Amino acid sequence: MNTPASSLLNTPASSFLMVCLGNICRSPLAEGILQEKARAAGLTWKVDSAGTNGYHIGEAPHPLSQKVARAKGIDISQQRARKFNANDFQRFDKIYAMAEDVVHEMRRIAGRSFDPSKVELLLNELHPGKNEDVPDPYYGSEPGYHEVYKMIDAAADKIIEKYGQNASSGTPSIVSGSTPSSTGSGTTSSTTGPGSSQSPKL
Repeated sequence: MNTPASSLLNTPASSFLMVCLGNICRSPLAEGILQEKARAAGLTWKVDSAGTNGYHIGEAPHPLSQKVARAKGIDISQQRARKFNANDFQRFDKIYAMAEDVVHEMRRIAGRSFDPSKVELLLNELHPGKNEDVPDPYYGSEPGYHEVYKMIDAAADKIIEKYGQNASSGTPSIVSGSTPSSTGSGTTSSTTGPGSSQSPKL
């Protein structure tokens, strides 16, 4: 059953799911970046990622995602793509979608379990209410992955600032978020991440 939004009030967020389409490009980076920042801040957060389609289940992150992460000292090579599922709404306090099409897919997959109070577009942490997408770099070249890394890195700083202070100070925070327009989304675990409906992509 759904966790009522009211029960999320006054509860510090400590588990985060990053979701994209294929869980091999964007969401593995988001998982790795937020994990590393949480670790550096001394936070015992659970961070995971998943994808809304099944094209890449069991695969490691895209080589270029691994490369740009490694250049920043983050190893995401052990992550493995998985598919987002309705139970993720029970397992995580906050679910960040990389793009609006991901939110639409999350809504479709979760059905009645979809909890809009837990869902937010990642870049709304940087630009509240703008509903901007993290672009999918799957079909592009390496520079696109560097740009995606920068966006996710900046958003992750905001998440640490927003929820990390509350966690360390013991001050409760409200785990909620406005669901981007009328959409849906999906990524794998602090422990992983899948692609889209025509050609597989993240």
